[in-house]
Amino acid sequence: MSGVERAVQARLFEMQDLSYREFHRKLMPTVPPDKVIGVRTPQLRAFAKEFAKTPEAAEFLSILPHRYYEENNLHGFLIESIRDYDAAVAALDAFLPYVDNWATCDLMRPRVFKKHLAELLGEIRRWMASDAPYTVRFGIEMLMTFYLDEAFRPEYLDWVAHVRGGEYYVDMMIAWFFATALAKQYDAALPYIREGRLEPWTHNKAIQKALESYRVTDEHKSCLRQLRRRLPKGGTTEEQ
Repeated sequence: MSGVERAVQARLFEMQDLSYREFHRKLMPTVPPDKVIGVRTPQLRAFAKEFAKTPEAAEFLSILPHRYYEENNLHGFLIESIRDYDAAVAALDAFLPYVDNWATCDLMRPRVFKKHLAELLGEIRRWMASDAPYTVRFGIEMLMTFYLDEAFRPEYLDWVAHVRGGEYYVDMMIAWFFATALAKQYDAALPYIREGRLEPWTHNKAIQKALESYRVTDEHKSCLRQLRRRLPKGGTTEEQ
């Protein structure tokens, strides 16, 4: 173990909250319990902001895989702070194969991406075509984060609808994407629900999330309630 790893782990354990650790472990069934230290996100973000200013941060980013869940989250926060677009993409390509849970995946929203939306689309297509489920999830999340407002184009809905499903955390992100699209681009997204273009479980989960959203109008919710599909037996997995 390098000196940087030892120093980082020591700092993380200084911030440990055992009651939070027990609570948070239950939210991430894919992460072994002994890999969770128990550091609250605001504290970890504050540490990442401080750590990013040091030369040791670059060395930490070069060390993979990490042992602890919080080290992975720190890694993700450091990537968010990278100001060079190409460097951010390269750092993600190195890190995404090691992401093993939805929480680490979903916390990364590199700020530099907002200035490079045209170039980012190619990377998103590449990530969405990956065999690694959390890389696929990340690609869909980037499309949801940056391209459902002014940069929206209807074909983006098709990209997500054609993602190979069957992996729970990918299907959940597809549902989340379409629920957000129903809130922001209702007329374009509705045909995917009305015509049953998504898998039944994902279809129903997208409707559920849309119904829970304050951004979807009551009129639209009334329509969506009528479009739920009957699931095959055993197709009622609940969200983790």
